Amino acid sequence: MDGFSDTLLDVFGDGSTMMLGLLVFLATAILSLGVMLTMRARGAVKRRAAGIAEYSGDAADARDLRSSSLKAVQRLLDYASKHYGATDKDKGDMKVLRRRLVQAGIFDARAVGYFFVGRTLLAVVFALASFVLLPMLASLQGSMLWLGVIVGGIIGYVGPSMYIDRRISARRDEHRAGFPDFMDLLVVCADSGLSMEASLERVGRELAGTYPSLCTNIHMANLEIRAGRTMTEALEHLGDRLGLEEARSFATLIQQSAELGSSITDALRVYSDDMRHKRLSRAEEKAYSLPAKLAVPMMVCIFPVIFVVILLPVVVRLYTGHY
Repeated sequence: MDGFSDTLLDVFGDGSTMMLGLLVFLATAILSLGVMLTMRARGAVKRRAAGIAEYSGDAADARDLRSSSLKAVQRLLDYASKHYGATDKDKGDMKVLRRRLVQAGIFDARAVGYFFVGRTLLAVVFALASFVLLPMLASLQGSMLWLGVIVGGIIGYVGPSMYIDRRISARRDEHRAGFPDFMDLLVVCADSGLSMEASLERVGRELAGTYPSLCTNIHMANLEIRAGRTMTEALEHLGDRLGLEEARSFATLIQQSAELGSSITDALRVYSDDMRHKRLSRAEEKAYSLPAKLAVPMMVCIFPVIFVVILLPVVVRLYTGHY
């Protein structure tokens, strides 16, 4: 201990000022470190509390502009989905727009709200784009400019409906092409002794690679049957989703066969033959309508070329006098 004191005296000498300054420095450093750690801990607690408040959605966060905007948009989507996409409890039918979206392959419950919001936004964006770009591309002013703005807004408003119609048309063609194969496979499954539920599940797996949309709707019908719906109700909903009169007739056929006690296998075989003949008739109809459809392209594109090839030498001879 005396050696340590002698060392300190050698370093600092007799000056107590140096010792006092060192002690003050150490005390200040320790105090600053403590304050810094305390502030850091309080900051971490505040950040966690803010995250919990944001997750729980308390009243303080409701005053935030972003949160208020998101909540307003969510209320708008909920209102549109409830008003335009809800099911009529008295009739058991879906709204027209909701049915169209389902037939287009859009099964989200909030799809109706997104559709209305998207259509409104597209109309506004197209109108503003027309107002900005039309004067740059063409010197339009006055009523012509406003007419272009109105046309742009109408295009943006009608565009989503046209897109939905195109999707419905494409999927309906796929369903119509695959429904005869669906019936043929059902007949095969029924002949092998499978029940109607097992036949639907098996046929859905077999058609997954060729007709994915039809397979998706068949799988949804299987899920409805597992959830407790009757076979007739599931097939009626399948017909509504497919948008085919053949599918609705198939649901009626199964219902009548079950009520009358007739053989479902025989009914399926007869209906399958009918579907096959209808598909052949549609192919023949397209083949017979092909000459009439080719008349206009031939008159516009081919006949003028033939006339030029035939008459050009005669015109040249008449013009040069070598006739």
